Amino acid sequence: MAQTEKLDLVLTQLDKGLDTALQRLLDFLRIPSISTDPAHNGDVCAAAEWLRNELEILGFQASLRDTDGHPMVVAHSQPGEGRTLLFYGHYDVQPVDPLSLWDRPPFDAAIQDTAAGRIIRARGASDDKGQLMTFVEACRAWKAVHGALPSGLVLLFEGEEESGSPSLLPFLDANADELRASLALICDTGLYADGRPAITTQLRGLVGEEIVVRAADRDLHSGHFGGLAANPIMVLATALAALKDENGRITLPGFYDGVEELTDEMRRNWQALGFDVGAFLAEVGLKYPIGEKGRDPLEMMWNQPTAEINGISGGYTGDGFKTVLPAEARAKVSFRLTGQQDPAKVRAAFRAHMQAHLPADCQIEFHEHGGSPASVMDTSDPAFAAAKQALTEEWGREAAYIGAGGSIPIAGDFKRMLGMDSMLIGFGREDDRIHSPNEKYNVESFAKGARSWARILAELRG
Repeated sequence: MAQTEKLDLVLTQLDKGLDTALQRLLDFLRIPSISTDPAHNGDVCAAAEWLRNELEILGFQASLRDTDGHPMVVAHSQPGEGRTLLFYGHYDVQPVDPLSLWDRPPFDAAIQDTAAGRIIRARGASDDKGQLMTFVEACRAWKAVHGALPSGLVLLFEGEEESGSPSLLPFLDANADELRASLALICDTGLYADGRPAITTQLRGLVGEEIVVRAADRDLHSGHFGGLAANPIMVLATALAALKDENGRITLPGFYDGVEELTDEMRRNWQALGFDVGAFLAEVGLKYPIGEKGRDPLEMMWNQPTAEINGISGGYTGDGFKTVLPAEARAKVSFRLTGQQDPAKVRAAFRAHMQAHLPADCQIEFHEHGGSPASVMDTSDPAFAAAKQALTEEWGREAAYIGAGGSIPIAGDFKRMLGMDSMLIGFGREDDRIHSPNEKYNVESFAKGARSWARILAELRG
């Protein structure tokens, strides 16, 4: 039988089995696997066991692997010729508070008809159980048609992504030989804003830092000491304001080391998306973009680093007015990194900048809040073009290579620790309300997501 005929049979199998697949997903979603809440430790384990059992039924060699936290689910299909593929997802979910804002109980998963079409309503529907199951269902249909699972697959599902993945790096390190593949597949992203399919090819890294500036040993009367004693809020504000120049460029020495300009091909790809920055900002009540002069909006969002003040506090902030010079002031600052920027060097440059702006009478403390490098995928790998074509054929719209302003550290971890690039393909939508009350996942995203993976597997595994 020709390869295209077998693919058509797999796609037909997925269509016929959609209702049953949705019921499986609803069963999975009803397990309240909230990894951040110790009261749900048993539920997290139950979700891991549910996955292990489903994968065993499908014919994977599946097992639960203990960690210092929640278990990993690892599964293998039979070895085969050609490249091996590692598929990653997570089975834990965010907390559900505030419950009063949910239209139905968050773990009473259900299919609902809405003006925008049929949706799956539950915590974890989009992030990440529904996305994870698109790949599992593609494998199920593949086996029904081919008589065997796609060869050379390794599946890795973790239960701590929503709580910072504390066990993931030790697990990758201890099991590197087993997990290493030629390419990782990650389904924890979404469609582009206008609904077209997309492959995320670069992710920004992150450096987080909290600063505390202290001066006098108590709050001071501003009439007695103002103009004479150091004011920690003024010190902090002056130093933070100096992080950028009048053109929006970040002033830290060496900050742009490793930042790479867009290739002409990627620039054309992004320009073809027709991004409307005015409409984008209007959704949050704004009109005018800021940032480095001379840069396109998508370039600023996806390919340029940032420095942002995420929080600042000090002095009296209650009702009324209190004229004091505060004894201390605090700020939380984050940097989004791109290209080959080194998080450690960025952190060191920021600390040196703050020290340089510190008067002799003040002290400063720094508290580190994580750091990870950016991830840039090698799109010259033929797998990217093949997946892009597969997505285009399934969705009837040309798939796009896009960037992401946020960070998905696992992609960088796979590159650094296992030496493999990641292909990030997801089917979530901007209105899925992940991490918020009333999370949902479109039935179309689930159905076409599974069909998309079947097409991609046909291209990559044959």
